[in-house]
Amino acid sequence: MNAPSAVPASGTVHWIGAGLSTGSGLAALVDSGARVRLWHRTRERAVQALAALGLTGRAEPRALTPPALTAELAPGDVVVSMLPATGHAPLLAACVARGAHFACSSYVSDAVLEHVPAAREAGLVVLTEAGLDPGIDHLFAHSLIARARERLGTGTAEADLTSYCGGVPAVPNAFRYRFSWAPTGVLNALRSPARYLEDGAETTVERPWEATRPHLVDGEPFEAYPNRDSLPFLAQYGLPRAWTPRTFIRGTLRLDGWLDAWQPVFEELRGGDDERIAGLAAELAARHPMTGADRDRVVLAVSLDVRDGSGRTWSGRYLLDQEGDARESAMARCVSRTLALGVRHVLDGDLPPGLSRAAETAERSERWLSELAAEGLDFGLRTDEPA
Repeated sequence: MNAPSAVPASGTVHWIGAGLSTGSGLAALVDSGARVRLWHRTRERAVQALAALGLTGRAEPRALTPPALTAELAPGDVVVSMLPATGHAPLLAACVARGAHFACSSYVSDAVLEHVPAAREAGLVVLTEAGLDPGIDHLFAHSLIARARERLGTGTAEADLTSYCGGVPAVPNAFRYRFSWAPTGVLNALRSPARYLEDGAETTVERPWEATRPHLVDGEPFEAYPNRDSLPFLAQYGLPRAWTPRTFIRGTLRLDGWLDAWQPVFEELRGGDDERIAGLAAELAARHPMTGADRDRVVLAVSLDVRDGSGRTWSGRYLLDQEGDARESAMARCVSRTLALGVRHVLDGDLPPGLSRAAETAERSERWLSELAAEGLDFGLRTDEPA
């Protein structure tokens, strides 16, 4: 059976939401020649967001309601969801009904997956996991694995991969944190069990913070804990079958001292129901907001160490360390630029119909990393290979 052809992109992008993760990626889309409509809770809020990004008169503000959006969707348009994860599936359903492509930076949910077969048959791209984490972390992992394969081959080997990402205050505070993305999302992630490999053993922790351990990044002390379920990414990252993963952890990075500072929060998480946690999120956001005077910092450290059956080794490290500025937060910069890059590849017909993530192959990862670097997103790679 032949694969469906992709619906040609129209050149119009509907960017839904202008919250904490919307930044200069939106401007990059406008600069690329796309016709951009920014949908927000009210038209006034959309106007304000465009002004803050220097896009007044260059993108079109809209008040978001489902009927208004549906009325403007045309075949080949691209809808970019910056809504909370629960808002993605309804938007994707509208895209399928109207023949529009879809993109978001979030993990793939079961609700989104339900619409993927219909989207593929209709020739529509569904781009997911195209932000910072998930997103750039996938690019780094694919790149490291490809480099190790090239050096050591695909024979018997043991591998250790760790991928830690965190948004933290650039200037540490007593709470060791400021909220640079949705507070409810931060707390609910801590309420979700984490599954990972360590020393060859599969491990599950119901309360991820209880697995927090010290972690050095270029000699700087941080704290790190596992996040969500790491194990499905073993297949997604494409480790050679003869490699035995000894350690495989995708997790969260926090400032040194975070575990102690957050003990009162953890007590609430142990016993609170959904209503209480939502209230706690609002309280914490009010007490520890990211104000206009604050600067955030994003640190993403991905490491791979491989030892083959003959004793040869290979090690590689990617490090992204970004600080926000007066124009945008580091979180918004990293998420929105990566997502905008993916959207541009939807617009140019580079992605096939159906589900795509930021990194499906090593080749795409290297291309996207080169493009992100060319656009000013700084990160470094260190390996043990000769210069």
